[in-house]
Amino acid sequence: MSWTRIEIDLDALAHNYHVLRERLSETSRIMAIVKSDAYGHGMIPVAKRLRAEGVRYFGVSKLWEALELREAGITEPILVLLGVETSEIELALENDIRVTVFREGIVKAISQKAINYGKRAKVHVKVDTGMNRLGVPFRDSFDFLDKLKGYNGVEVCGLFSHFSVADEPSESHRAFTREQLNRFIAVSEYARKIGLPIRYYHLANSAGLIDIPEAHFHLTRPGIALYGGYPSAHFTDIIDLKPVMSLKTKVIHVKKIPSGEDIGYGRTYTTTKESIIATIPVGYDDGYSRLLSSKSEALVRGKRVPVVGRVSMNMITLDVSDVANVSVGDEVVLLGRQGNEQITGEELAEKCNTINYEIFCNLGSLKPKVFISSKE
Repeated sequence: MSWTRIEIDLDALAHNYHVLRERLSETSRIMAIVKSDAYGHGMIPVAKRLRAEGVRYFGVSKLWEALELREAGITEPILVLLGVETSEIELALENDIRVTVFREGIVKAISQKAINYGKRAKVHVKVDTGMNRLGVPFRDSFDFLDKLKGYNGVEVCGLFSHFSVADEPSESHRAFTREQLNRFIAVSEYARKIGLPIRYYHLANSAGLIDIPEAHFHLTRPGIALYGGYPSAHFTDIIDLKPVMSLKTKVIHVKKIPSGEDIGYGRTYTTTKESIIATIPVGYDDGYSRLLSSKSEALVRGKRVPVVGRVSMNMITLDVSDVANVSVGDEVVLLGRQGNEQITGEELAEKCNTINYEIFCNLGSLKPKVFISSKE
């Protein structure tokens, strides 16, 4: 058995899904975003549990992710959020994968392939309402929708956009979010006016689902909230989410060193008293950021202990001087709960000056994962 593992609590995942689902109207549903290996949580087990809980639509970034879900037996609709290359159209058609479109050239290619195969390709149009990252620019979206009506073999079953600052509570950001919402409504109304048979309008990410009920439409697209992460600190008192991921390891070495000794690469930490130092087999190769060197803490025997010295590729050193009788084999928690203490993704993200999304994705690259579920 490996010293180090990621634990994924599928019951916590189910809890988060139902808490989010309760905020929706009867006409709105959840498209679970499981891209990037479900934010590091394990795409296949996560998708299977969410399907068992009632999810009937999934979102991924790339076609190969959608194909992996199909191979795993996920038959529900799947949307590829980044769209596909021309060479991938055939696979998308064969596997009934929904595809995002935002350029006329790819629409033309999809139409031709679909006609040749005697199929109708299901597409979702992405409109850029102000994020300026991906999608048909808002000012061009009306003409784009007009042109779509001329392509046989293409069924426009979805229209969507993406909020850029829905997780920020400042007045200026709230005003911009409202502007994005109004732009999306305008495009949606135009699509109805010209008779496009669009079934799914969707705009809300996790923040939008939690905080902006007017943006729920037919589908919402939670990602981070499903995994127990808050879009920002603003949301911690609004909704009760349970962390899904834990990172656990064990002590592999314990030593007593005198005052004035340096620890780790670069001699960046020097003991100020006789200290007990424990070594654990985790490092930046496992996704635990080097930025956490001498900044973060770990849990040992239910108590917080500091990380001292630099995070190495495969090892971290902890000062366990204030914890009695630490020994080789003791459990160490770097993310998650031990006893009454807990280290969250938000805590680690703040120390790295980043976001919990990145923490989960980086740590989730660690293998193996252990999936915990009361149903299995």
